[in-house]
Amino acid sequence: MDGTVLVADDDRTIRTVLTQALTRAGCKVHATSSLTTLMRWVAEGRGDVVISDVIMPDGNGLEMLPKIAEDRPGMPVIVISAQNTIMTAIQAAEAEAYDYLPKPFDLPDLMKRTARALESRRRSGGRVDNDRVDRPEDLPLIGQTPAMQALYRVVAKVMNADLPVLIRGESGTGKSLIARAIHDFSDRRTLPFITVTPADLNDLEGPARIMARAKGGTIVLDEVTDLDDAAQGRVVRMMDAPGDHLPRFMATSQSRLSQPGEMRDDLYYRLGGAVIDVPGLRERVDDIPLLITHFLQKSERDGASGRRVSEAALTTLRNYSWPGNVRQLENAVRRMGLTARADEISRDEVIAVLGNQPAAEPVMGQGDSERLASSVAQHLRRYFDLHGAMLPPAGLYPRILREVELPLIEIALEATGGNQAKCADLLGINRNTLRKKITDLDIRVTRRRKLM
Repeated sequence: MDGTVLVADDDRTIRTVLTQALTRAGCKVHATSSLTTLMRWVAEGRGDVVISDVIMPDGNGLEMLPKIAEDRPGMPVIVISAQNTIMTAIQAAEAEAYDYLPKPFDLPDLMKRTARALESRRRSGGRVDNDRVDRPEDLPLIGQTPAMQALYRVVAKVMNADLPVLIRGESGTGKSLIARAIHDFSDRRTLPFITVTPADLNDLEGPARIMARAKGGTIVLDEVTDLDDAAQGRVVRMMDAPGDHLPRFMATSQSRLSQPGEMRDDLYYRLGGAVIDVPGLRERVDDIPLLITHFLQKSERDGASGRRVSEAALTTLRNYSWPGNVRQLENAVRRMGLTARADEISRDEVIAVLGNQPAAEPVMGQGDSERLASSVAQHLRRYFDLHGAMLPPAGLYPRILREVELPLIEIALEATGGNQAKCADLLGINRNTLRKKITDLDIRVTRRRKLM
C-alpha cells in the first residue's frame, strides 16, 4: 500500500496495532486520540484515508464526516465502532462513509478495505453529502456477529435504492423490524407505512384501498406466500399500476421460495429487486449475551427489578435451539426477569422457563445431522445467491468437502489428544487415509495427554 492514513481512536492498543500494521504495509500513519486533532490534520491537507472510531472523548466521529467531505472532497473515511447496532451502520451510510466495520474487527480485513480505499482515493472525484436526520438510538436490531453486520450493510445499501425488497427468515427473526427500519430511514420516512395481510386482498377493490392508504409510502406484504394465487395476481397488477406517486413494495416470507407454486413467477421477479436473508438466532449464538442484556435493561426501564444472568444460565441459553428465535428469547428473558428469586438468574430458572416452551431441544442433542444439513444448505444457497445469475467458479465439490473435512479432522485430533490411531477409529476411516488427509489439508498434529 502507498499513502498516508489518519487514525483516530481513543484506545491506545488499537492505535498501536493499526500504526504497526499499516506501517509494515508501506503506509505513513498519523494516529491520535482526539477528533479535534484529526480534523486539524484533514484541514491542513494531510492524509489520503481516515480510519475513525465513532465515540471519542471530544465528539462523535460520524458527525465529522460532512465536515471532512467539505474540506477534502473524495477522501474515504472508514468508520470503526463498538456500537454494534443497525443504527451505526445506517448513520455511517447516511453520512457517506466509505466503509463501516464493527469492533472487534478483523485486522487483515481492515487492511484490505484500507488498500481499496487508498486505490479509490487515487481515482475518485468528490462526494456529495446527504442531509442528516436525527434518529432514535433504541432500535431492537442488535448484534455484533458477522451475520448481523453483513445484514446491517445490506439494509444500509438498499435503504434509498427504491428497489422492491424481499425479506426472508424464520419466524421471530425480526423481518418486520427490518422492513420498518428500511422505511423509517429512507426518503419515504414521512409517508405512510402500510402492512398488507391476505384479508386486505380478498376482493377486487382491495388493491385500490391499499394504494389510497399508502399515498406513495411503503407497502409491506406480510408473509407473501400466505397469499393465494388470485391475491398474488392482484399484487402484480397493483405493482404495475401507473402513477406519479407509486409506493415502495416490500415483502416478508418465512420460506426461501424454493418450492414450485409458493409464489407466482411474475410476483417473485417483481419483488426480488433486493433479497435480504435474516439469520436465525442459532446462526448467531454469540449475539445472545448482548440481546439478553438489552432485554433485561428494557425490563428494568419498564419497572422490573434489575437482573443479571449467571454463567451457567448463559451457557444453557446459548445451547438452546431457539425455534422462535429472537422473539422467543425476549419473551423468555422478560419472564425470567419477573420470576427470578434473586438478582442473578440461575440455570435451574432458565430450564424451568425453557422447559415449558415448544421444541426445547438443545443444539447439541438429537437431530444434529438434520440441523447440520440445514446449516450447510443455507450456507450453499447464500453462496450461490452471491453470484446472481452467474455460476460459482468450477471445482465447487472439492472446495466444500475441504471446508467440512478440515475442522472435522482438527477437532477429532484435538479430542483424541493427537493420537492418530484413536482419531482414525473415531472418524471410522483407515489410519493411512487419515495420514494422507492430514498432509493434504496441511493440519498440524500436536500430541498431548488427553484428560478425560
